[in-house]
Amino acid sequence: MGEKADWKNTLNLPKTDFPMKANLAKREPELLKRWEEMGLYQQKLKARKGAPLFILHDGPPYANGHIHMGTALNKVLKDFIVKSKHMAGFNAPYVPGWDCHGLPIELNVEKELKVKRGELPKLTIRQHCREYAKRWIDIQRSEFKRLGVIGDWENPYLTMNFAYEATIAREFVNFLSQGSVYRRKKPVFWCPHCVTALAEAEVEYEMHRSPSIYVKFPLEEDALFALPEELRNKKVSVVIWTTTPWTLPANLAVAFNPEFSYVAVELNDEILILAEGRLSALAAELGLEKVPPIIARIEAQSLEKKHLKHPFLPRKSLIVLADYVTLDAGTGCVHTAPGHGEEDYETGLKYGLDIYAPVDPEGFFDKDLPEIGGEHIFKANAKIIEILKREEKLLYSSEIEHSYPHCWRCKKPVIFRATEQWFISMEANNLRQKALEWIDKVRWIPHWGRERIRNMVEKRPDWCLSRQRSWGVPLTVFICTSCGEILRDKKYYEKVLELFEEYGADIWFEKDTSELLPEDTVCPKCGGKEFRKEEDILDVWFDSGVSFAAVLEKREELKFPAELYLEGSDQHRGWFQSSLLCAVGTRGRAPYEAVLTHGFVVDGQGRKMSKSLGNVIPPEKIIKRYGAEILRLWVAAEDYRDDIRLSDEILARLTEAYRKIRNTCRFMLGNLFDFDPEKDKVPIEELPEFERFMLYRLSRLIKRARKAYDDFDFHIISHGIHQFCAVDLSALFIDISRDTLYCESPNSPARRAAQTVLYEALTAITRLMAPILSFTADEIWQYIPGPKDAESVHLSHFPEPVLVEAEEAFLTKWDKLMEIRSEITKALEIARKEHKIIGNSLEAEVTVATDNQELAQFLKENQDTLTYLAIVSQFAVADTVKGQGDEVVYQSEEMPLKVLVRHASGEKCERCWKWSETVGKNESQLKVCERCYQVLEKSWKEFLASISS
Repeated sequence: MGEKADWKNTLNLPKTDFPMKANLAKREPELLKRWEEMGLYQQKLKARKGAPLFILHDGPPYANGHIHMGTALNKVLKDFIVKSKHMAGFNAPYVPGWDCHGLPIELNVEKELKVKRGELPKLTIRQHCREYAKRWIDIQRSEFKRLGVIGDWENPYLTMNFAYEATIAREFVNFLSQGSVYRRKKPVFWCPHCVTALAEAEVEYEMHRSPSIYVKFPLEEDALFALPEELRNKKVSVVIWTTTPWTLPANLAVAFNPEFSYVAVELNDEILILAEGRLSALAAELGLEKVPPIIARIEAQSLEKKHLKHPFLPRKSLIVLADYVTLDAGTGCVHTAPGHGEEDYETGLKYGLDIYAPVDPEGFFDKDLPEIGGEHIFKANAKIIEILKREEKLLYSSEIEHSYPHCWRCKKPVIFRATEQWFISMEANNLRQKALEWIDKVRWIPHWGRERIRNMVEKRPDWCLSRQRSWGVPLTVFICTSCGEILRDKKYYEKVLELFEEYGADIWFEKDTSELLPEDTVCPKCGGKEFRKEEDILDVWFDSGVSFAAVLEKREELKFPAELYLEGSDQHRGWFQSSLLCAVGTRGRAPYEAVLTHGFVVDGQGRKMSKSLGNVIPPEKIIKRYGAEILRLWVAAEDYRDDIRLSDEILARLTEAYRKIRNTCRFMLGNLFDFDPEKDKVPIEELPEFERFMLYRLSRLIKRARKAYDDFDFHIISHGIHQFCAVDLSALFIDISRDTLYCESPNSPARRAAQTVLYEALTAITRLMAPILSFTADEIWQYIPGPKDAESVHLSHFPEPVLVEAEEAFLTKWDKLMEIRSEITKALEIARKEHKIIGNSLEAEVTVATDNQELAQFLKENQDTLTYLAIVSQFAVADTVKGQGDEVVYQSEEMPLKVLVRHASGEKCERCWKWSETVGKNESQLKVCERCYQVLEKSWKEFLASISS
């Protein structure tokens, strides 16, 4: 025959409308619209009605600003879990929420309105704050939905909803009525810029440059007389060290440790007292050539309750004893200001000192302080150092960089400042101990989370609840104006709680106390009838901390406790802890069975993302360029328990991985164009061995992936699916089966067997990837042939393993065949790349030989199978091989095997491209091999007739 026939029409080439180009940025919104129109979330709940509940309780993000990569990471992780639990057969509702009260919103509203704190009525500010929060909730909701997160977005929980505000007040009253709440003047973290107290969870530690000064406190007469006689007529001072010179005006004491040895040393005609264990360090700090000689030893107890002269103010400082004084830094003599430190405060109470803090709410010294009155505390540091120099009380001055508390809202340094505040006692009703007991009962993932939160709860001070701002739920406390008695009984608050339910917390500020209290209320202590209401608002951590009461206990589709709380690792001191304390304090148990934490998003070099470094990548940018699917794959690809790196290079790499998964699925769809699973699927027991081996490997992936979902190890799943697509399918099964799929008769048993594997692999992978690659999985789902158990993959179940067990001998045999195939492939690559003997494996004839009898027998028994697996045209087993001319002999390093590769004999079949001696030896003299001619006679008779005529 003259011209080559066009064999394309006789091949079973792939056909599918599933697009090769993902075009995710355009296609994802179309899928989101479809999910919304079909009511996917409600359908999910309906599909699992009556199934066991799995509740992941959403920690509320703050209703302020666009979402960032950290919030995107968090929401996507939650979506993985909720979707995977649904597909595992659980009823897994997801109710998103927002934290709506608090300082950042109030500050931004003041900025928008161009007013300062206190310039507008409280109710006006509150109304603007409510509208501001609502605006950002709507923005963030659309941003979270764009990520493919499915939940009850139309009915989220909001901490500013009236019912939620009533619950906040009710839970506070629960603590109040049981005697856990008290009011006292004590030092708390205070932000002078935001003008409010802060909880520990609202404080971040950053590096800060501070003065580092050594100050002399001269001894008063009573202290001098406690010294050895030879020192009494000398100039003697105790040396303290501080990095906060601004706290010196509030100094009322100097603390010694009763366990330490104290010494008197002579320096520049002065006697200095300090701990012996700090003497060498001080000498080095002062740059002395040698350590000053010790001239006396002093017991700390001998100086207790004696006095020192304040270095620049006309008052005395008391010498006290405290076991928290250490030898880690300083002099072993600790400057003590009870109004500016937790330990100082405790010492002050013990010794009857005033809780003195001469600093106003905005960080300015009281005006009556000599020389520094009215100055801002941080600006006054330099002036105080100058005063110390002038008064000859400054021993040494330098600067140090150290970790210092900053406000997490405004990022400015904070202070400890004693003010009248409301607290929940950690000791009342044994709250601390009960919380620690429940920490030990909860499952912490990773496990180190247990120790982290345990250490925090063990050491944390009482919870400072009060905030001196406007936007929040008020502390619902009534106080007798006659005697100061706090009304604690719940009966005094039922009326106001009902009003909160109906009108929200604004009612507290709208109505007089008399309108909020029950009629004829009298003080249980003095019989008084006049009361005042507290004006401070509650810490927003209390708002979110009682979400178990406002959401889990109130919504019928949820339950208390939740199975899981999931947030960033910073929430061990935030929401995890506030929720634990609120629930243990009023319900007697933790609100969660397990707590899962994730790390933070950093750039490709491991640096924290910040505007100043210019390395911030907003989610919107990723979605526009790559699609939300790539962002979701990024979340799944790394072990999120550590910090997660993000860069353009990482995203490009993930895009390639995504493309491999998508194209593999597209290939499978294309080769199932004529496959009806109800009619064409081959029963497992009738499948050839290779196909059964592939189903065994698929089943292994299914089991591994399902366990990983149970363990929240999403990187194992994403890597496993990618590996299976790239290696097991593309590089192995598809490569080997391509000839069968394309060239055999459409209905041949071999082709239907191969299609059965593709169908099982495609349906399994689609369902396994659905929680992670939610858009792509549902897109593929619409193209899978045959009837499906659900309209959307997200209403389906995870696949069960297809081939649960396989005989040991079967697996051993196929593992060995794969090893041999790997060695043959190496030989073929050498022949192709280095020696140019062949262009592809179908041009090769392979001969294998071994001197191992057992292996030789195995090769002979599996010669036909190896021919198929090696994808070569001719294959032989010989006793020995010796290469000559255009031949390559490869000696395996893995097994006693030699592989000879030469160009195949015969001619190339124009239809299947295999080389064979049978090409052209058919009655029509067509340039096809015998196999192809038989297929043509069976399935393409008309075509055969048309080209033979």
